[in-house]
Amino acid sequence: MSGDRLRAILGPVLMYGFVGGMAFLSIFPFLWMLIGTTNTSGDIIKGRLSFGGAFADNVQKFFSQVDAPLIFWNSAKIALLSTVFTLAVSSLAGYGFEMFRSRLRERIYSAILLTLMVPFAALMIPLFVMMGRAGLINTHIAVLLPTIGSAFIIFYFRQSTKAFPSELRDAAKVDGLKEWQIFLYIFLPVMRSTYAAAFIIVFMAAWNSYLWPLIVLQSNETKTITLVISSLASAYYPDFGVVMVGAVLATLPTLIVFFLMQRQFVQGMLGSVK
Repeated sequence: MSGDRLRAILGPVLMYGFVGGMAFLSIFPFLWMLIGTTNTSGDIIKGRLSFGGAFADNVQKFFSQVDAPLIFWNSAKIALLSTVFTLAVSSLAGYGFEMFRSRLRERIYSAILLTLMVPFAALMIPLFVMMGRAGLINTHIAVLLPTIGSAFIIFYFRQSTKAFPSELRDAAKVDGLKEWQIFLYIFLPVMRSTYAAAFIIVFMAAWNSYLWPLIVLQSNETKTITLVISSLASAYYPDFGVVMVGAVLATLPTLIVFFLMQRQFVQGMLGSVK
């Protein structure tokens, strides 16, 4: 067998083998969670990798220990409101930074980007003091407010707005449309893939948020699914089968959102403009 023929055979084998191995490593944690929902806590601790018969018992224990409708409602409310307000504010900011010119524009934009370098650990105490003085501790508003002005999403929308055809804006102005009408009736439909990608990013971050809700949400009635799962896992005698059921249920909404919008997500991340 010639060297060229050998390389032609080995090349695809190695490439697909590597891709398959990386795909398996990526999906293995979720597969292990699914297997864990069917096993007892002792089997999970032993590292059992085969399906068991404790699924119904684990599900029954989870719903008996947790007020599932309430905590999922709390998580959904926070994630959806945070996503809607973040997209509204950040898209307007990104649009404004790109479309309107002034001497201070780039300085203000650079100052916003610099906030990405500040770790959240340095902001926790000032934020907590602010929320305490406003009387918002143990409320979902305290979780929402710090997430609305996202420097990364502002940056993302400004970069995406660079691909927005300026001819459309000029033609709309000639037709007599005001700036807010251009934004609502032209910019939003044209940039829908960008909004879809940003929706997935912000929704997943809000749904999976843990540290800040842990600090400001102090009663069981206001807690989210991530906090409840953490409480189950940190118990004196944690039942890991129950924890796995909670982890799988907490993962499903983000999976559903991603698979429903994955095509728009890819288009948005590639800067596609319709």
